[in-house]
Amino acid sequence: MQAGNRHLLASGLVALGIVYGDIGTSPLYVMNALINDAGGTKSLTTDYIIGGISLVFWTLMLMTTVKYVLIALRADNNGEGGIFALYALVRRQARWLIIPALLGGAALLADGTLTPAVTVTTAIEGLKGIKFGSSVLVSDQNEVIVITFLILLVLFMIQRFGTSAIGKTFGPIMLLWFLFLAFFGVLNLMRQPVILKALSPVYGIRLLFSPANRAGILILGAVFLATTGAEALYSDMGHVGRNSIYLTWPLVCGSLVLNYLGQGAYLLNHLNELGQQGSGYNPFYQMLPGSVTIFGVLIATLAAIIASQALITGSFTLVEEAIGLKLLPRLKVRHPSLSRGQIYIGPINWLLCLTTSGILFYFQTSAHMEAAYGLAITITMLMTTLLLHQYLANHGSKILAMLFLIGFATIETVFLLSSLAKFVHGGFVTVIITAMILLVMICWYYGGQVRDEMNDESKYLNLEDYKEQLQTLSADVTMPLYVSNLIMMARINKNHLLKRETLYSILDKSPKRAQVYWFITVNTTDEPYTSYYKVDMMGTRNVVNLQLYLGFKIDNSVNLYLRQVVQELMAENVIDLQPQKYTTTPGRNVGDFRFIFLRERLSPNSEITGWKRWLVQMRLLLQNLTLSPVQYYGLEFSQTYEETVPLFIKNRQGTTLDQRQVKNYVK
Repeated sequence: MQAGNRHLLASGLVALGIVYGDIGTSPLYVMNALINDAGGTKSLTTDYIIGGISLVFWTLMLMTTVKYVLIALRADNNGEGGIFALYALVRRQARWLIIPALLGGAALLADGTLTPAVTVTTAIEGLKGIKFGSSVLVSDQNEVIVITFLILLVLFMIQRFGTSAIGKTFGPIMLLWFLFLAFFGVLNLMRQPVILKALSPVYGIRLLFSPANRAGILILGAVFLATTGAEALYSDMGHVGRNSIYLTWPLVCGSLVLNYLGQGAYLLNHLNELGQQGSGYNPFYQMLPGSVTIFGVLIATLAAIIASQALITGSFTLVEEAIGLKLLPRLKVRHPSLSRGQIYIGPINWLLCLTTSGILFYFQTSAHMEAAYGLAITITMLMTTLLLHQYLANHGSKILAMLFLIGFATIETVFLLSSLAKFVHGGFVTVIITAMILLVMICWYYGGQVRDEMNDESKYLNLEDYKEQLQTLSADVTMPLYVSNLIMMARINKNHLLKRETLYSILDKSPKRAQVYWFITVNTTDEPYTSYYKVDMMGTRNVVNLQLYLGFKIDNSVNLYLRQVVQELMAENVIDLQPQKYTTTPGRNVGDFRFIFLRERLSPNSEITGWKRWLVQMRLLLQNLTLSPVQYYGLEFSQTYEETVPLFIKNRQGTTLDQRQVKNYVK
């Protein structure tokens, strides 16, 4: 076998462990949800079973295979996928596209709190009533909840150490899982091949309007659960590559379809025996031979843990991208291993843990969780469709792009309405979680927009007009040397405009004499792994306008980048050497550094009221509560200093005082 083929097969095995955890565990609960919608096993009919499987099959084909595998995977941002990577590709076309990006991202993060609870609970519920020797492994739902909670707690606790070692076993386990699904699906299918009628869409469409379907079109809320992992599939493209997904999807899709057909065949084969089994009946476990049930529960639990792990790390990636695109406040992103894809965000990890645990204890059973589960991802899929339409219109036929929009937006709107019908039965939890995340995004993004748009232009100064003062101050030996290299993390535009507070801090507040003045702007690019810089010396040797260009997945380690730039500029004789008389490093030619940060507070004299003032205040609150600039720019071990400055937004006119003289002046 050629090396290229071996590499592709190896990456395909990795893809099985990373990409398909969510959608791969859907057979655990989809048929259970369909049975619940029918009113329990007592209400099942042949038409309902065949029609339900038909709807599941065609949902998989249209939503996952056509929309995501065949279309969305082609919309990559330098290999990265997902709703934020897609937004980065199209955001310059229309400002309103930020709305579906924010809403879809918030819903996807909400889904990350639901998936671990649903999948692990469903897997552990398979142990209820099963005897191991003379004892029952799990006797009631309370024990299911405790076991599920302990598994989730351990899972969240190990995130900070990285999961690269565990991740190496994910691929083989998921391969075994999909083969397990396919094998027992075929085994039951052979006993009732009539279930193959479900491959025709006629039976699914007929069920939607059949009296046998008590839920009517709302049955699509349960059907949609079969494709909930499609968005995660798109988001994880950057970890495994498009070709790996193309290679493995036929195996995954085939295994899922065979298992759904097998569950349907089992129900048909035992239709007369189901009787009063009730709404908690799960055909996935029932169709397994008794001798295999414990193994089935074990491997289902492992698959559920892998699915949960994928959603947790996917949430980290999503948050990291949102931070890079200025959609969320700054948070500390750690890399527990040498792998770029291995990231850990502490606050997000424990918020996910708290929310997931709350969902587990509130809903108690997987059947109750399913009402909340599908709603979040339906919202994300609909928002992805809007963004994909813009991408397709930019890169192909606008007519085909419109047909894509009409077709998939219509289907997803129907799915959304059917999911919303379960609002009072649990869907409200999804809406609350999504709304809370969305509120943070809106306050951060639009608060920044209002601040920048309404900021009085007179509060900006041109650095060109002050470079001579800075040079004179640097050469003024009557002033004590504040630091060799003074660094201001200040955004400077192409016209050399920067906030007045920046220069006020250097020249007015207490003149800060330095050998070199650095004004550093960190620009986040649409490409994920950009890393370069531009230097504008502005005709001087010690006033530096440094523009760093970093991809939205690159660390903001400004201290490391700055030392590289200093060495290169000195080597090119662009700035003067800074020989140090007192040093532990003989021959050292670089002086000390100090970073100055300005902490903004909204001035009470600002002429801004109503919701705009509230947005700016909320952004400043988030800015102060979350990661400090020192941590965000990787400067924990550098010299830093923070000054509090007022944020003026269109100053209101103050009251003019009249002078009333007391006539006792001494002249």
